[in-house]
Amino acid sequence: MLKTIKKARKGDDEAFSILFKKYEKDIYRMAFIYVSNQSDALDIVQETAYNAFKNIKSLKKPKFFKTWLMKIAIRCSLDLTRNRNKTFHLTPPLEGNLPDHINEDIDLKMTLRHLIDDLNEDEKSVILLRFYQDFTFKDISKVLDMPLGTCKTILYRAVNKLRNNLKGDDLL
Repeated sequence: MLKTIKKARKGDDEAFSILFKKYEKDIYRMAFIYVSNQSDALDIVQETAYNAFKNIKSLKKPKFFKTWLMKIAIRCSLDLTRNRNKTFHLTPPLEGNLPDHINEDIDLKMTLRHLIDDLNEDEKSVILLRFYQDFTFKDISKVLDMPLGTCKTILYRAVNKLRNNLKGDDLL
């Protein structure tokens, strides 16, 4: 693995492709949770690949390749989310009374992913890295460029928010 990373850092396209394919699904899952949309998540995967390939020489420690790659993916996800929030839609939101069976279907589709969407960017990032990517607090600290204690505090706060939102929706 380290040999492949070193080859990629020297400009070997095939080595980079092998490395990226290994983590492509993880990047997609992370992106999808941020943007809740398949095409946007695929765009983020492509943007991550482009940025990683372009900047592979900036990777200082090959053993942190996945951490470095996930950091790029998070940055791309947040950029897309911020840009999406700057736009507005000309079509009005769905209004009026929905039939009861549709309301029940909507209630049933309430998922953890929707609850995660209500978290702020730091909380969402820490939750996703910890529980979806199984990163350690030390790795999360490196990816997000924040102190270890701050990561733990953010995780604790985010889990409490999720728990309270679940209780508030009578799901627990």
